[in-house]
Amino acid sequence: MFIDPALPDQVLPDELDLVVEAADMMTVFAAQRLVRIDVMRRDALRDATRNGRVLTEVVERGVRLELAAALRITEHAAGDLLGFAEALVHSYPVVLASMERTRITERHAEILVSAVNELEPEFRAQVLEPGLALAEAEPVGTFRRKLRALIDTVRSATLTERYERAVTKRRIAVEPDDDGMGWLHLYAPLVAITAAQSRATAMAKVVKAGDGDTRTLDQARADVVLDLLIDGAVEAHPGQARGVRATVFVTVPVLALLHESDASRAAAGLDPTVVEGIGPVPLPVARELAGGAPGWTRVLTHPETGMVLSVGRDQYRPPPALAKLVKWRADRCMGPGCGMPASRCDIDHNVDWALGGSTELTNLGPLCEGHHTVRHHTDWTIEQVAGSGGAIQWTSPSGRRYLVEPERTVPVFRAVDCGDAPF
Repeated sequence: MFIDPALPDQVLPDELDLVVEAADMMTVFAAQRLVRIDVMRRDALRDATRNGRVLTEVVERGVRLELAAALRITEHAAGDLLGFAEALVHSYPVVLASMERTRITERHAEILVSAVNELEPEFRAQVLEPGLALAEAEPVGTFRRKLRALIDTVRSATLTERYERAVTKRRIAVEPDDDGMGWLHLYAPLVAITAAQSRATAMAKVVKAGDGDTRTLDQARADVVLDLLIDGAVEAHPGQARGVRATVFVTVPVLALLHESDASRAAAGLDPTVVEGIGPVPLPVARELAGGAPGWTRVLTHPETGMVLSVGRDQYRPPPALAKLVKWRADRCMGPGCGMPASRCDIDHNVDWALGGSTELTNLGPLCEGHHTVRHHTDWTIEQVAGSGGAIQWTSPSGRRYLVEPERTVPVFRAVDCGDAPF
């Protein structure tokens, strides 16, 4: 917003206000378009029934063709619009109402409806209301991630059964592409794929650190993977790269490990084991990782002593234990809406070290390279909200504020005046 010096009592919209206003109008129009699409579909089916025709699929195909021709889109896209409109109007009117009030965008609605539709019917009611609340509170990227976490938690009682069925479908496939290139697809347990990606990335970074290496990280990572698959070794790379192993965070509620199954764990109200960047994993996998599987950093969510919370002004770089705690708490980059895993982020001093900031939990947060650059080289400012357990408030150059909450909380310790109480 803009305050005209000549009219200090009158607040005028600035350019961003006008952009937001236009975006809100687009959301309202999108909601109206979907309602009218559903009316068009229902009118066509009603006319077909009145005329004695019963080939519903043929009628709907005709509607799809006309919608595609009128909007100059593909029939596939028109079919998606028809299905989305029907779901919003008839199955999820609360989501449509939220769009009409511009509390969510069309993209939020698409993600929510698609996710709820894919759920087993018995879980849909448990996800819709809290999922809509997330959509109304979060930007698209953060919403998608938190919605997936919500769904994983709701369905966690059946996780082992579903995992055992899915793991039997593991396979690889080759997809040819242009210019003599192609894609190698691997369908396998995500914990293993995440570890493989982590190791390939770490090895590629070591390789790129060598003199004269001009490859991008993606190129070096692809070369490392091919060397390992084809030759079974990486002799062509520096010796330091050969000993690199994966490092992935696994959060294990220790009491959950005492249960026989995911169903009994869920019935006891305990959170599932979570792998960074993946989400919940079945109890058998959790036990293997918690038991000392190499390449995994385990964080037991049980009160532990010896937690490193601060080294004050004694050193700039946080010690390993503190760095791990900072990244574990956030789980992702603390930039608004960012989904970059914390393991791939820099640790930022919220109050700059050069300006007297301390190396302590209440002054640290992970930022990806892009958000780190914006934070230090533009007029954006950040601060960690006191007593929040790690929430970061960003203030834009226009003065707007955006709060980013960490995925997990760490107990906040405060001094208490006990007066004359006996000890």
